[in-house]
Amino acid sequence: MREPTDVRRRRILGVVGARGPVRVTDLAAELEVSVVTVRRDVEELAQAGQVRRGHGVVRPVAPVDPKAAPPASGEGAVALVVPERHTYLYEAVHGAREVLEEAGLRVALHIAPQVVGAERPIVDRILADGARGLLIAPRWRSAEAEEADYAWLARAGVPTVLVERRPRRGSALHAVDSVCSDHWYGAQLAVEHLLSLGHRRILLAARDDSPTARALRAAFAGIVEARPEVEDWGVVLSAPDAGPGPGAEPVADFAEQVRDRGITGVLLHGDVEALMLVQNLVEHGIRVPEDCSVVAYDDVVAGLGSPPLTAVAPPKAEVGRVAAELLLRRLAGGTGTRRVELSPELTVRGSTMSV
Repeated sequence: MREPTDVRRRRILGVVGARGPVRVTDLAAELEVSVVTVRRDVEELAQAGQVRRGHGVVRPVAPVDPKAAPPASGEGAVALVVPERHTYLYEAVHGAREVLEEAGLRVALHIAPQVVGAERPIVDRILADGARGLLIAPRWRSAEAEEADYAWLARAGVPTVLVERRPRRGSALHAVDSVCSDHWYGAQLAVEHLLSLGHRRILLAARDDSPTARALRAAFAGIVEARPEVEDWGVVLSAPDAGPGPGAEPVADFAEQVRDRGITGVLLHGDVEALMLVQNLVEHGIRVPEDCSVVAYDDVVAGLGSPPLTAVAPPKAEVGRVAAELLLRRLAGGTGTRRVELSPELTVRGSTMSV
């Protein structure tokens, strides 16, 4: 028998009061009703001042106790640490900030310069200043740099969530909460789109200086190897400075490879490199999309290209929001490690067509 509305709403209040912020989809599953029904309930409860609404999340009226964070120094703040010149992650920062500020917490953003190990002294300083929690996206230009950071990050001593990073299983960070995009699925979206258009000779031009880049390269290789209809494929570095350091793979002439190998479809990571490589193709007389279809990966500025680029868009802002929600859960005393993956989406524009 269907549960009365007033009973269901009391259950919602009980769950939120006991656990803190809860996703609307999780409430719907727990109450065995539709998401639409829960949203309607939450809307009514919010209008009555009994809960607060967020982006797909319902929160208690009283925010996580901010301990009256003072305006000076970093005491009481939640720290966000992201790499310098990493536009991709700035959308995640905005998503996290919305959630944290709505919960009554002060947010302090810290930019790590492009130097190996730059994050550790920053984290040491903000922890000494009294930060309550940490959202961090280490640069990790190489697998070695990533391994070197595991131990000290695991000893941070405050609730910590890794943003767009997935540490190695069994590592010291395996028990730390993390939120990232499912880049394997993102690669599959791109490859399936190109295959559906009849492309059988596909090239990936990608960076190799971040966990995202390494995940994308590995996913692409595994996906195309498993597809018998793919006649030729390859992976090249997308720019001279896109590797982790000296000794990175050489950058071959991209347009020359496309022409000589008869490549008709390419996946390009990230957006800036994609726009430049499209320009390189056009300068060599290779038309996009008539001669070569292009899919970009990131979708920060891909839509501004000429033609606008079909692109895979990781859910950047949602990654930040979910990371902030996990941090709020930890600050409220929640236990149990959460390793969340969110699915990218493909936006088809004018840079792909059938062969």
